Amino acid sequence: MKLTFLGAAHEVTGSCTLLEACGKHVLIDCGMEQGENIYENCELPIAPSEIDAILLTHAHIDHSGKLPAMTAAGYDGAIHATDATARLCDIMLRDSAHIQEFEAEWRNRKAKRAGADTYVPLYTMADAEKAISLFVSHPYHEEIPLFDGMTVRFLDAGHLLGSSSILITVTEFGHTEKLLFSGDLGNVNRPLIRDPELPTEADYVVIESTYGDRLHEEEPDYVGQLTEVIQETFDRGGNVVIPSFAIGRTQELLYLMRIIKEKHLVQGHGDFPVAVDSPLAVEATSIYAGGMREYYDRETLALLEQGINPISFPGLRLSVTSQDSRAINNDMQPKVILSASGMCEAGRIRHHLKHNLWRSDSTILFVGYQAEGTLGRKLLGGAETVRLFGEDITVNANILSVRGISGHADRDHMIAWLAAIEKKPKKVFVNHGHDGVCDTFAKHISDTLFIKTEAPYSGDTYDLITGLQVEKATIVKVPPKVTSARKRSNLVYDRLKLAGLRLLAVIEQNRGGANKDLAKFTSQIEALCDKYENK
Repeated sequence: MKLTFLGAAHEVTGSCTLLEACGKHVLIDCGMEQGENIYENCELPIAPSEIDAILLTHAHIDHSGKLPAMTAAGYDGAIHATDATARLCDIMLRDSAHIQEFEAEWRNRKAKRAGADTYVPLYTMADAEKAISLFVSHPYHEEIPLFDGMTVRFLDAGHLLGSSSILITVTEFGHTEKLLFSGDLGNVNRPLIRDPELPTEADYVVIESTYGDRLHEEEPDYVGQLTEVIQETFDRGGNVVIPSFAIGRTQELLYLMRIIKEKHLVQGHGDFPVAVDSPLAVEATSIYAGGMREYYDRETLALLEQGINPISFPGLRLSVTSQDSRAINNDMQPKVILSASGMCEAGRIRHHLKHNLWRSDSTILFVGYQAEGTLGRKLLGGAETVRLFGEDITVNANILSVRGISGHADRDHMIAWLAAIEKKPKKVFVNHGHDGVCDTFAKHISDTLFIKTEAPYSGDTYDLITGLQVEKATIVKVPPKVTSARKRSNLVYDRLKLAGLRLLAVIEQNRGGANKDLAKFTSQIEALCDKYENK
């Protein structure tokens, strides 16, 4: 019964953990790294085809983004998640594949002209569609018999529609352990969805630490802050551009915009337009508004009972096509523009930044976490110029952030979540936080709750019977200032590593085969090795 940490160890993104128990290999999350990469992640120690099941906490790409790469490398088991997570992943993984295919096409046009090597995307649309077909949906609290000796329950994590904490109960050789994975824990009193559900039992806990070193402000006035920014910006004649995560944050902002419009809080600008410029956000909004009542909070359910769509209002413009997107910037009427991605690393938001960053009358309003190394963090850090589409853009716009809007629980909320467990856990593992934050939060848990706590690195493995570490990672830091091209190159290399593991699994499957066939297979592998060794 072992637990190996693979991703989001002393880093904020790329969540991935491997459980070995009952003769099975179970992966909890399979996320893509985004933003700054601090440490080299160790390789998946077995071939993807040898993974028996994947459990997914929620749909965000830093938790789900490598699922299609797993299917491309041979995984064909079930992906277990809530229904809302499965439906959101249906659009998110397709969108991710589309972006990668589009980028590969663009890069290969340049490579062909330059005589450079062909660029291969991490995965394709076909890989994403295969991954989507493997989803098995479950409601909260259902006791799911995963394998002999292993059951799973999904609890409401309050972070995103359908987001979950996952409780795994393992019985092996007469010994039972309960493992609780927090997933991303949500903030309290947020629009649309319920607060995180408090757990009652766990022997081992893996908890995130995104905000493990800070506290949120008490009862922030989201509507008041947004109204003030919109009013002042519109009075100057500018636009309010909001880089927003397409799923979750965009829908919450629409909920708040509906209140602002309903109460006529912005004066002198009539029924001002609000543009949602992201095909992914538009699709996600339709899912949020599509009767997912089992995930809503009481206030949202009350609105629905009155026949009120909580995230729609007059003046809402949903932009899908490129022509729709261009029309937003061609229209000079002051407006609110919600566009992805939330950290300004990709997507249509970069076009809106190009059109508005140089304008002193416009405002760029951040409403979520900006990871180190992202364009969003650079703008919040006071960058005077940024480079977009090969052009240096002067930053004259007002760069602001809304206080208190966060999709993550703060330090004290996470401590309260842990403290709710009736019998003190044997050990808590801290992950999904910035390098220093993981250690800081681990120490705070130990000092406050008197629980043994560790912040593992990628490659650390623990025996869950004894609670002892049985394998220690080799810690390798990524050199600073890794370029976007280098990050993309790393993703393709990840795909190559997965393909290598798949090859090993195929070799094992051929054990006992005819000598003639094995000799031919060996020659093919050796020829391939010779080709690339000679390079």
